[in-house]
Amino acid sequence: MGTIFLLIFLNSVIIVAEAFGQHLGALTGEFLIDVVVGPLIIGGWAIVWWIWFRLEHDWVPKAVALLTLAYMLSAAIGESFLYPYVSIHAAQWFSWSSIAVKLALFGLMLFIVLWGIRRRSAGAWLVLPAVLLLMIGRFGFELQQLHIAVRYMIFGVRIGLSQISSLLMMVVLFILLFRRLRQSIQRQQELALDVKQAQEVQRVLLPETVRLPGLSIESDYRPAREVGGDFFQVIPNTQDGSVLIVVGDVAGKGLQAGMLVAMIVGTIRTATETSVEPINVLNALNRRLFGRGGANATCIALSIESTGEVTLVNAGGVPPYLNGKELPLEGAFPLGMIAAPEFTVSHLKLGQGDSLMLISDGITEARNEEGELFGFGRVSALLQKRVSAAVLASEAQSFGQEDDISAVTITCA
Repeated sequence: MGTIFLLIFLNSVIIVAEAFGQHLGALTGEFLIDVVVGPLIIGGWAIVWWIWFRLEHDWVPKAVALLTLAYMLSAAIGESFLYPYVSIHAAQWFSWSSIAVKLALFGLMLFIVLWGIRRRSAGAWLVLPAVLLLMIGRFGFELQQLHIAVRYMIFGVRIGLSQISSLLMMVVLFILLFRRLRQSIQRQQELALDVKQAQEVQRVLLPETVRLPGLSIESDYRPAREVGGDFFQVIPNTQDGSVLIVVGDVAGKGLQAGMLVAMIVGTIRTATETSVEPINVLNALNRRLFGRGGANATCIALSIESTGEVTLVNAGGVPPYLNGKELPLEGAFPLGMIAAPEFTVSHLKLGQGDSLMLISDGITEARNEEGELFGFGRVSALLQKRVSAAVLASEAQSFGQEDDISAVTITCA
């Protein structure tokens, strides 16, 4: 559309330069208008409506290009711009050919608009009169030969059909673009509402502070986008006083990751109805994710007994820190990668005052403007000072967040 309006502006500049200046001759001006600018405007409008109505016909752009080139060539020869290289008889034949090609080009444009009307495309009926008037305006010379008026005096100003058709086309475009803008704003508002609702759901799924007999669990979660892909669940066992904690990070971020988190949390809740053993929960998650096409997640599940005994099962998660020191864990496949993975199992015991910190890779992979990673070294240095999960997350975020950041601190009272 912008290109067409530039061509219309160029057409007006040529007319003014031809009428009031001495640098552009009448013959040159007519050549530029009738052979170059005019055909390009008509072909451009045909392409605009083909795109606007989203027609599947791939042959339309090729047909428009061929007809536009044929119109330019026939107009150049038919209006004797190549005289004396072309005979008068040949020029007359090409003159009639240019009329036929121009009719074919407008016929193709009408086909596009009528096809849009048939598909009940928005604004198609509004475009039809503008296209018809544009076609009439472009046959001004032929209509004058038939003694049909194509220019009118309005309040002392002479206005031709071409100017009226261009003005009407602009009005139609304004209405259509304004309508599309309103639809776009409405879709954005609906999307924003969906994101807000997803945030509320995720806020419910990710508890911030949990207090259990003998344990204090604090978490801090900062998604890279409106909705993130980290998850955290605490499930107490009322029968023996133990607690199951599952912390993980799905591949990706945004709404898609948030939907996957909701599915994982539901699977965790369902799995713990039959077994609260960490390895059984991870096996259930792996069965749920495997074969879903890119649905992968790193995860750590741990069970803490009332005596402080901890059973920790790792599925590709970042090694946790005990009292500021990284626990040595063997590597393991993330969930959803293979059908029957072998998870690494570790055992430890928490004493009074011990603190176990679990973090996501969004902390270690935070990157500043110079490309430097936050890294494990900074994490260790901060945890040596026994900082909280919120402080660690704030430090990584201010350093340069690129992925979801989450930290969970389990303190034995």
